[in-house]
Amino acid sequence: MKVEGRIFFLVAVFSVIVAGIYAYMTGTMTRDGVEPVGVVALILTGGLAFLAGSYLQFVARRIEPRPEDREDAEISDGAGELGFFSPGSYWPIGLAAAAALTGVALAFFHIWLLIIALGLVIIAIGGLVFEYHTGPNHD
Repeated sequence: MKVEGRIFFLVAVFSVIVAGIYAYMTGTMTRDGVEPVGVVALILTGGLAFLAGSYLQFVARRIEPRPEDREDAEISDGAGELGFFSPGSYWPIGLAAAAALTGVALAFFHIWLLIIALGLVIIAIGGLVFEYHTGPNHD
C-alpha cells in the first residue's frame, strides 16, 4: 500500500502546483481576475488525494508488507487466491440501473421518482450483499 500512497501524494502535490499556476494564469491573462471555482476545485482535489494517500500510508504501517511493496519480491509471491468473486451475478446490473434511475430523478428533480429509485437502490444493494447468505438453519 505504500506505492499507492505515494501515487496519491504525487497527485496531491501536482494538483496544488497546478492550482497555483492556474490562479496565476487566470489572474494575469484575463480581465476578470482569478477564476475562483477552478482554483478551489484543484485545491480540493489535492486535499482529497492527500487524504487518501495518508490513509493508505497509515494502513501500510499496520499490515505486513505485500509483494508489491517489497523490493526483493518475485512474481510468484503474488500468486494464489485473491478472494471470491461471483461468477454470474445479475445484481450489479440491477444496481447500475437503479443508480442511473436515481441520477435521472435528481437531474429532473422528480421527488416521487427519487423515492422509488432510492428504494430500488437499497433493494439492489441488499440483494448484492446477501446473495450468498444462506442463513443459520441451512444444511
